[in-house]
Amino acid sequence: MISQFFVLSQRGDNIVFRDYRGEVPKGSSEIFFRKVKFWEDGELQEAPPVFNVDGVNYFHVKVVGLLFVATTRINISPSFVFELLQRIARVIKDYLGILNEDSLRKNFVLVYELLDEVIDFGYVQTTSTELLKSYIFNEPIVIDAARLSPLGPAAIFSQGTKRMPGIAVTKSVVATEPGGRRREEIFVDIIEKISITFSSSGYILTSEIDGTIQMKSYLTGNPEIRLALNEDLSIGRGQGPVSGYRSSSGGAVILDDCNFHESVRLDSFDTNRTLSLIPPDGEFPVMNYRMTQAFKPPFRINALIEEAGSLKAEVLLKLSAEFASSITANTIKVQMPLPKYTTRVSFELEPGATGQTTDFREANKKLEWSLKKINGGSEHTLRAKLTFSQESHGNISKESGPVSMTFTIPMYNVSQLQVKYLQIVKKFGTHEPYRWVRYVTQANSYVARI
Repeated sequence: MISQFFVLSQRGDNIVFRDYRGEVPKGSSEIFFRKVKFWEDGELQEAPPVFNVDGVNYFHVKVVGLLFVATTRINISPSFVFELLQRIARVIKDYLGILNEDSLRKNFVLVYELLDEVIDFGYVQTTSTELLKSYIFNEPIVIDAARLSPLGPAAIFSQGTKRMPGIAVTKSVVATEPGGRRREEIFVDIIEKISITFSSSGYILTSEIDGTIQMKSYLTGNPEIRLALNEDLSIGRGQGPVSGYRSSSGGAVILDDCNFHESVRLDSFDTNRTLSLIPPDGEFPVMNYRMTQAFKPPFRINALIEEAGSLKAEVLLKLSAEFASSITANTIKVQMPLPKYTTRVSFELEPGATGQTTDFREANKKLEWSLKKINGGSEHTLRAKLTFSQESHGNISKESGPVSMTFTIPMYNVSQLQVKYLQIVKKFGTHEPYRWVRYVTQANSYVARI
């Protein structure tokens, strides 16, 4: 049972606020934001996703820089509330096309109409985009996609090609194109988040891929879709070799496990790896999967730290992109915790370096190295000179690291799971709908020990 729901900007501005039961003080959004901004509790540097203040439970998730918050006075399952907040964000995005502060402010009437249908007197009714269309009557005010932040989700696919539009998922499921007609198109995105831990000598200790096949359909009449995957796709452990890397040009794709959306029919899946479905409105996951079979990592990180005197040390970071030169990774960030007694850091980038920035976060003693983009097959290095406030009496390497990394690689996936074809059963007269199949790989937990 939810007492309140609200959305705050990063500055703490209250963009959306709905009080369903009147049980929680009206100033709860301000109480929440001050608690999150000035959180102090032991070693925690950030507020946890759920906490209690004066008998009120606050649950929050961050979506594209916005804080989605729910409050309640009763003991309720946190996982239920987090799932609800994520679904509310997804429903709002489906109807507005773009989810950001500007779109929320300009479409507040539509947003409040959605919230009143999703939750009634604190009880959840439905979070289905398709079912809500029967009760929603306001049209969205379209926001110009060109005003999106370059780091936004829609920008992932706009790197270097006009065939993969970045505005793919910035369209509302109810708004029409100029002239009153609707552009017939369907988008299928294979998104993989990889987790890797490297040992200090460069060996892979753990590796895992969490993947999802996302679909968003703008086809009229909800026609049947057939999605064919790799014919050599195997599901379940023990169906292939688990040592050594698979060749990027061949070899079976072996998934540990997977699950499918309720709309997917698996009649032909065992025989020819084809999924059949009638896609519901809005963006939804067709299939989620996990893979722990060894794979070639897209990046190698080498880190070396050495003493250079009683109060000095030197860090050398080397980043190698081990994917094809035709692929470009973007928004790369490398972080490395330094000894607590580090007072100053000076950086030295490689000659001719462009699109790279460095920083020393003195508050939490972290080195940060950001690269706008990296082409496959390239190497980049950073040298940092550390100054300490006291002489080290232990092993500096043990007091530093591990090195962590985040990145996005459009039109690339590690597992080699492929959409072989995307068939629309319904005929569309003289023209064929547009079909977009896109791939992206992101870092989930990419760590190298020192």
